[in-house]
Amino acid sequence: MTTALERTTRTVTPPQPLGPVTATLRAMFGTSTELPGLAPDLLVHDTTGWSPARVLTDEHLGTLLDSAGRRWNAQPHAAAALAWKAYTYWLALPAVLGWASARRVPLLTADDVLVHFSDPRPLVTLGLRADIPVAVLPGDPIAVAGLPQVRVVADETALLAELRRSLLDAHLTPLLDAIHDRVRLGKRTLLGSLSSGVAYGVLRSADVLPGPSAETIDQLHGALGVEDLVELVTAPNGKLDVQRKTCCLAFTLPQPKVCKGCCIKS
Repeated sequence: MTTALERTTRTVTPPQPLGPVTATLRAMFGTSTELPGLAPDLLVHDTTGWSPARVLTDEHLGTLLDSAGRRWNAQPHAAAALAWKAYTYWLALPAVLGWASARRVPLLTADDVLVHFSDPRPLVTLGLRADIPVAVLPGDPIAVAGLPQVRVVADETALLAELRRSLLDAHLTPLLDAIHDRVRLGKRTLLGSLSSGVAYGVLRSADVLPGPSAETIDQLHGALGVEDLVELVTAPNGKLDVQRKTCCLAFTLPQPKVCKGCCIKS
């Protein structure tokens, strides 16, 4: 029999809105706490030393691009393209995995994503505010949990619209414009890396995600308006792979690299 004391002292674990995201990260990489460039389990509880990601569009854009130039010994246009490619992959991943795994989308605006350059190992370190809003469907168990950061939307169409608004309109588009103004790099080239990053995020976690990968990628690409920038092809091992229609400019490095799936043939 459970005593009154046991009932009053039993610990109840609060719902974790990003639990499906961190679980999928652990399945992909074997960890969600030691990924270079990401805060442990994504969330930043002490924001000392962190800045909102909107600083990358003004005072810290030079920091990001200079760091990329040193890392890859790259000319400014290539450094910008490679910085964008790396940043957009890791930034979009929580939203991509949240949608694909559980239809939960952290709203990755430039105010709710945090960055710092204190760790010299990654290009930049990203984290999410501990109270970052998360959009969910009405049938999600956390929709009725009373958590202030949970935003319930009507249906999947509305959920994808929130993903686009937060990730693209309120974060990446201002950064893309700032990079374009700095180095005059084509916007189609940059958006091609976003398109490929979204596709790779789904394919690399395909073994643990529900539903067909191609359908998930099509839904995300359509929401972001980047559906015409990559093509899904069948690799020799029978699995889906990504064929890009734009280039990240890695072939211009002092030690040229032609990425797998690049539109430039070696």
